[in-house]
Amino acid sequence: MSKRLVILRHAKAQQTFTGDDHGRTLTDRGQRQSREVGRWLHASGHWPQAALVSDAMRTRQTFVWIADELGEKAVTPYLDDRLYLASSRTMCSVINETPETVQSLLVVAHMPGVQGLAMQLASSDSDEQTVLSMAEHWPTAGLGIFDVDKPWGQLDGRDAVLTDFITVG
Repeated sequence: MSKRLVILRHAKAQQTFTGDDHGRTLTDRGQRQSREVGRWLHASGHWPQAALVSDAMRTRQTFVWIADELGEKAVTPYLDDRLYLASSRTMCSVINETPETVQSLLVVAHMPGVQGLAMQLASSDSDEQTVLSMAEHWPTAGLGIFDVDKPWGQLDGRDAVLTDFITVG
């Protein structure tokens, strides 16, 4: 049975005028986007068993609003400072540490790492049009949904099937 990997770019955040990128918070639109992502995850049955979340304020807030929509299906996120503005390679190595008991993993992080990771992982079995759409533009609160047939620790490139690329308001 395939495992599920959901890669999410955080929702819309405030611009910073103080230079504190790490502390940027969500806008009202970002809160709405996060709730919409949570509703989509709930309705589609893509409830994460584990969540890896960048320790930046905007990613943490994105997850809080998602968890609110998931209700009793929500998990406690693992905040990982390595995901803050991480490269796709670093993000993949963090995912590689996921225990094999986890069948559904949500990763909430930042551009350009999320898009780079998704492009790195998308296998030739992925739907070409979905991959092209994902490559062209990854908006805030965009989700890449992947099926993974190998151990998390072996995931490294072209070895996950992109099944959906979801964008919300």
